[in-house]
Amino acid sequence: MKNIIAFAGSNSKSSINKQLATYAGSLLDGANLNILDLNDFELPLFGVDLEAEAGIPEKAHEFLALIKESDGIILSLAEHNGAYSTVFKNLFDWLSRIESKTFFGKPMLLMAASPGGRGGKSVLEIAQGRFPFHNAQIVEVFSFPFFGDNFKDGKITEAAFNAELIKKVATFQNKI
Repeated sequence: MKNIIAFAGSNSKSSINKQLATYAGSLLDGANLNILDLNDFELPLFGVDLEAEAGIPEKAHEFLALIKESDGIILSLAEHNGAYSTVFKNLFDWLSRIESKTFFGKPMLLMAASPGGRGGKSVLEIAQGRFPFHNAQIVEVFSFPFFGDNFKDGKITEAAFNAELIKKVATFQNKI
């Protein structure tokens, strides 16, 4: 049985991206799903001076170990001002100081959800351009707009979006 980690690039306790990552993970067939919460991996703001003085925080090592031990990654990025959220960028910076090939070639389902009509497309474009340099194998990308109108009771309610995600999860699962 394959081990999959799923998480949102957000530390919001009511993160729509965590809800989407959780739902996508529930669509996997016969996989062990570990849903991570970035609040459990609190890290100081990255800086080279802090790294030189205190080293790399243990929580960064713990998170990287979870990536390394997994067979695949479901990641739904929050978009803040057209880019990664601060909490995700900070985690990513710390992880890359340990291992520049942060994603270890693991198959990835990359997603973003937003309350607006673009569905996090700007952050997805950034990630699609950047993550391959960190050894991400992005298998599928899913942009989910108008979250509040299309997601209820832990699942996507709009048929076309739901069918699209089901297909993308199946393609992802076939790569792990």
